Amino acid sequence: MDSYTMAAAGLPALGWALHGGLLARRLATASRDPLTGLHTRAGWTTRAERLITKHPGALVLLVDLDDFKAVNDTHGHAAGDTVLTATARRLDDWCGRQGIVARLGGDEFAAIVPDLGAVNLFDLWTALDQPVTHQGHVLPVSASVGCCYPGQLPVPTLTDALSAADKAMYAAKGHGRRNTH
Repeated sequence: MDSYTMAAAGLPALGWALHGGLLARRLATASRDPLTGLHTRAGWTTRAERLITKHPGALVLLVDLDDFKAVNDTHGHAAGDTVLTATARRLDDWCGRQGIVARLGGDEFAAIVPDLGAVNLFDLWTALDQPVTHQGHVLPVSASVGCCYPGQLPVPTLTDALSAADKAMYAAKGHGRRNTH
């Protein structure tokens, strides 16, 4: 086999290797979660930081599903995916066009709403606390929600707001299911 034939034979492998590398990089930096269609952490962070700068009265929320592992363990991952997509849709509907929602990973979501006049936290809690039906099974859904107003922090950064919302979310979990702090 001459060098020309060897080079020609190796081109498809090189092409697939290049394609695989590009695809892996695109997936790692994707701005949308493939399951829910929501922003990923990377896609959400830049937008959320801009909203905090433009709207000092914005509200940052962290949402964590309660007992999500039990849904996966009892009913399977497809049922868990149904719960995740329903939660994503409910959060996105609640935020409307003015807010930005992300799936940070697993069963954790984040949102930022610049104008609270257009939303109501009780409505969010009510929406998140609705069961989901999957293959004839009614699956209970509830979430713990932590909130923070970045404008009330000593340094109104997204990182500090997420940290404060995270503490509030775990305080809500500590007070039982279906709590908001």
